[in-house]
Amino acid sequence: MRLVRNRSVLIYELVGIAFIIILGSMLHFTFEWSGGQPIVGVFSAVNESVWEHLKLAYWPALLFLLVEFVPLKKTVANFFLAKIVSVYLMVLTIPVVFYSYTAVTGESILAVDIASFVIAVVIGQLASYRLLTHTRLSEKLAWISLGALVALGIAFAVFTFVPPQAPVFRDPVTGRYGIP
Repeated sequence: MRLVRNRSVLIYELVGIAFIIILGSMLHFTFEWSGGQPIVGVFSAVNESVWEHLKLAYWPALLFLLVEFVPLKKTVANFFLAKIVSVYLMVLTIPVVFYSYTAVTGESILAVDIASFVIAVVIGQLASYRLLTHTRLSEKLAWISLGALVALGIAFAVFTFVPPQAPVFRDPVTGRYGIP
């Protein structure tokens, strides 16, 4: 029985990889497609900064969390903890890879940027699978995880309009911050 459950959870997480990558790729363009609508900017990249590209993993992963919640909530352990670890691994992997390779090459390489997004999503979803099929951890961690997930979403929304003047928020193409 456990093997069947683990297989179905694994299938959900693998479908999540495709879902997050496809939707995240589309969100790269939706702000421009919308004619620059500010509300769309909360969910889409509004410029080419590293920070704005993290939304491309966060929002699709959050949406997929909602898709998975009903069918999985009673059959897995650590649902919210697994999802927040997944999301945070995604949004940490992307800048770590970006700043590591650009420190060596001195330039951004589109193929590496795309690969880092895909790798981040795979790492996040596989970590989620591991926690979903792990023994149940503290219920307090679930509440802390849920709070951390919400806090990151609020940060994405706020920093779309009022970004700190830090390199991670700076558009390397225009030199601007936030919504143009």
